[in-house]
Amino acid sequence: MTTDNRPDDREQKLENLEAAVDHLHKSIESQSIAAGAAKGILFSLIETLGALIGDPDLPEHARSGFEALRDKASELRRGLDRH
Repeated sequence: MTTDNRPDDREQKLENLEAAVDHLHKSIESQSIAAGAAKGILFSLIETLGALIGDPDLPEHARSGFEALRDKASELRRGLDRH
């Protein structure tokens, strides 16, 4: 399987990851997911976003979108850590 790095692919990845973070946020708010499970999923999302951000071929405009999403996920994680 090859990786497609076309701009549409990057945009789709960002949209999918953003949907995952948003869904997780809603699940945490509604308490329909255990805090430990949410922390694990957030850890994985943050690590994945970090790997994408570290790609030297990633254009700066795409990098900023992934960075903003990583910050959003990190903030959600900090909120869980306070509870």
